Amino acid sequence: MEAYLQDFLNMLLRWLHVIAAIAWIGESIYFVMLDNSLRPPRAAEDQRKGIFGEMWAVHGGGFYHNQKYATSPDKLPNDLHWSFWKAYTTWLSGFALFITLYLANPEFYLIDPSANWAWAANMTGWQANLVALLFLLGGWVIYNELCKRLSPNMERDGMLSLAVAVMMVVVAYLSTQIFAGRAAFLLTGAVMATAMSANVFFWIIPGQRRMVKAMKAGETPDPLDGKRGKQRSVHNTYFTLPVVLLMLSNHYSFMYSHEHAWLIMTLFIFAGALIRQFFVLMHAGSIKPAYPAAGVALILLNVWIAAPSVGNAPAAGDEATLAAASVDDGASLERVHEIIDARCVQCHAQSPEHPGFTAAPAGVAFDSSEQIVNQIAQIKQVVASGYMPLGNMTQMTDEEREVIAAWQAP
Repeated sequence: MEAYLQDFLNMLLRWLHVIAAIAWIGESIYFVMLDNSLRPPRAAEDQRKGIFGEMWAVHGGGFYHNQKYATSPDKLPNDLHWSFWKAYTTWLSGFALFITLYLANPEFYLIDPSANWAWAANMTGWQANLVALLFLLGGWVIYNELCKRLSPNMERDGMLSLAVAVMMVVVAYLSTQIFAGRAAFLLTGAVMATAMSANVFFWIIPGQRRMVKAMKAGETPDPLDGKRGKQRSVHNTYFTLPVVLLMLSNHYSFMYSHEHAWLIMTLFIFAGALIRQFFVLMHAGSIKPAYPAAGVALILLNVWIAAPSVGNAPAAGDEATLAAASVDDGASLERVHEIIDARCVQCHAQSPEHPGFTAAPAGVAFDSSEQIVNQIAQIKQVVASGYMPLGNMTQMTDEEREVIAAWQAP
C-alpha cells in the first residue's frame, strides 16, 4: 500500500510539473515571439505616447492589438499582469519529484558504482544526495557570476553566451562522471531549469517591481533593470528546448547509457538552442534556415554516435552456427533467463518484489522467455553499459554481463 501511495503521489507531482511547465514555457515563448514581432507604431499619437512597437494578431475569432512602451506609460493599471507563479510552480514541483524519486533512493538512482572516479563510485547515499544538491546550487552560482562579471551592463552578451555554452559542456561532462547515467541527464537539465527559475526569482521580477515602484512614484525607472530582465529572459528561451529534452531522456537508455553520454547530451543541448534561434529570428522577420539545418545535423551526428555497434554475430537463420556459439560462449536462453531471474525480475516483472515499484518500470517485464527475446537488444545495451541493474543492487557479475552480451537470439 505504501508503494502504491508513493506511486500515486509521484504521478500527481509529475502531472502538476508538466502542467506548470507547459503554462510557463508557453507564456515565455509567446512573449519572446511578441517582443520580436513588434513593428514601429503607425499612429502619430502612439508615437507621442512613447509606444516602442505594436503587433496586430487574430486568434480565436478575435483581433488583438499589443503595444510595448519604450519608457514608462502615463499610468499603470492596478490589475497589471505578472508572470512568475508558473515558473516557481514548475521548479518547486520538479524539485519535489527529484526528492521523492532520486534523493529518496540515491543508491538506486544517483550512484554509479562503475564510475571512473573512485570517490563517485564509492559515495554513500547521503553523500550522493549532498553532491547532487551542491551540483544544482553550484550550477546556478557559476552561471549567475558569469552574467554579472562578463556582461554586467548587457554590452557583452555575445561573450557571455559563449561562456554559458562552455559551462554547459563542462556540466554535461561532470554530471556523467559523477552520477548514474539517467540522473546525469536529469541533473544537467535541472541545472538549466534552476537557472531559468532563479533568473525569474532573483532578477526579472525584482527588476520589474523596481520599475513599477519608480513609475508609480513619478520617477524614471533604471533602464538597467529592463535590460537585465531582457538578458535573463533571452537566456531562458534558449534553455527551453534542451531542458525539455533532458527531462524526457530517462525514457531512452541509448542516450544516458552510452560511453560518450556527455557528448550526446552536449550535442542535443546545442541542437535545441540552434532550433530555438531559428524561431526567435523568424518572429523578428528574418528566415535563417541554416540554424535548424545545423540543429538537425547535430541530431544526425548523435544518431551515428549513439548507434549500437554491430559485431560479427552469426545470421539468425544459421542454427548450427548459433548452437556452436551458444556452446562456446556458455550463453543460452536458459542461462540468460536464469541470470535475469536472479538479477532483474525483482523490479522488471508484472508484480515486482522490490518495495519501490507497484508495476514494472517503464512497462518492461521479463516474466517469460518470450519477453526476454523480444527485448534482448535493449537488455544487452543497458547491461553492457553497466546502467542496469540500477546501482547494481542485485550484484550482477561481469561474467553474467558477458553471457548476456554473447547470446544471440534465434
